[in-house]
Amino acid sequence: MNVVDSCGWLEYFADGQNADFFAPLIERTSLLIVPAVSLFEVFKRVLQQRGENEALRAVALMQQGRVIVLDDVLALSAAKLSFELKLPTADSMILATARAHAAVLWTQDDDFVGIQGVQYIKKYP
Repeated sequence: MNVVDSCGWLEYFADGQNADFFAPLIERTSLLIVPAVSLFEVFKRVLQQRGENEALRAVALMQQGRVIVLDDVLALSAAKLSFELKLPTADSMILATARAHAAVLWTQDDDFVGIQGVQYIKKYP
């Protein structure tokens, strides 16, 4: 199973330099886990940059994967990861979701460098 971090989705939608790194993961929806917080982050950014119609299209594509809501167990796991790894809130929720589903987290966010279960690619400037 795979989880694509919000920054990976945004890179894919923008056809950025790392889009090809994330494309095979995003396009193989049968193995795709989507944390609900990623829907929030991607919708908000696309809404700011391209408007509501494009934001709705983006999340519709994301919803082809299996969307995982934040429940009490996942929230506590995320809080523990945030404390232990010094991760921001949304990042810890995404990592907790990946770990709860034995998924690999794919990202270009350097907050995740060196964390077990994460595949990182450096973001181009």
